[in-house]
Amino acid sequence: MIVGRVIGTVVCTAKDPRMEGVKFLVVQPVSMAELTFEGKPLVAVDTVGAGLNEMVMVCAGSSARQTSRTVNTPTDASIMGIVDTIEFAERITYRKDEDT
Repeated sequence: MIVGRVIGTVVCTAKDPRMEGVKFLVVQPVSMAELTFEGKPLVAVDTVGAGLNEMVMVCAGSSARQTSRTVNTPTDASIMGIVDTIEFAERITYRKDEDT
């Protein structure tokens, strides 16, 4: 799984019929220790109602098609959780209620 921050959206007017009604978000992976951006952004199907700037959990590969919203869909990344807290190396590195 990937921890990342939602940094944008993707709108597709023409798409596979199985993806009708799906919200696509751009997620930038982050380091859990420092919360700095790392790697390349990716497009993920939003299955939980995430919003811009939220910290999210993303599953990728065949696991991305295991949510109730993405079964039998052509997706490679799904947002399957909104992060409340990250504890890393015995310290809290992220709390949603303190995120600005």
